Amino acid sequence: SQMETGTPYMLYKDHCNRKSNQQNLGTIHCSNLCTEIVEYTSPDEVAVCNLASIALPAFVREEERSYDFQRLYEVTKVATRNLNKVIDSNFYPIPEARVSNLRHRPIGLGVQGLADAFMLLRYPFESEEAKRLNRDIFETMYFAACEASCELSARDGPYETYAGSPASEGRLQFDLWGVVPQSGRWDWVGLKQRIAEHGMRNSLLVAPMPTASTAQILGNNESFEPYTQNLYVR
Repeated sequence: SQMETGTPYMLYKDHCNRKSNQQNLGTIHCSNLCTEIVEYTSPDEVAVCNLASIALPAFVREEERSYDFQRLYEVTKVATRNLNKVIDSNFYPIPEARVSNLRHRPIGLGVQGLADAFMLLRYPFESEEAKRLNRDIFETMYFAACEASCELSARDGPYETYAGSPASEGRLQFDLWGVVPQSGRWDWVGLKQRIAEHGMRNSLLVAPMPTASTAQILGNNESFEPYTQNLYVR
């Protein structure tokens, strides 16, 4: 079933807890339906995911066969600020959801059309060029989201449960994986210094969701997935 359909969705609880910026809240027991995000829950809190996807083909410069990382950075910062506003203006059907969302302020930025971006640049999906672009895209998005969240925190204060989180101790997501950003495009040292000073407004930032419906609106392939066929029926 995993090979043929990709389902059921599987994830590993221990690794999720070790790499979560919400690990200071307690043990995380579950994810949502599509497993793009893992959040802390308790009898008093029902986790909420506030999601938006970015259409990656929009940043391809076909004539130059290049990718506009600066524009992706700018759009990601706008999306981060907008999702942060959603938390405050949202409708909550139960009080436990409102409590959780306002305490931890998680957002989830995802993508759609990664395969389309590869095709526009003439990169085979498993090529080294595609792998490098994939890494650079998500490094750019994570940097922009962290920076925007830090700027919001400088203005409005960090989220309520920020103290004790990995980010509050200077450990960002790539630190929890034991890797170092490779592009050299962004000033991570300077950003970490600003986060140490101002904190972050959001506990979670990047969560690549399936985009099964929203990708159809813009005519993109779903999420970060490769094309599995040329004609899809819904």
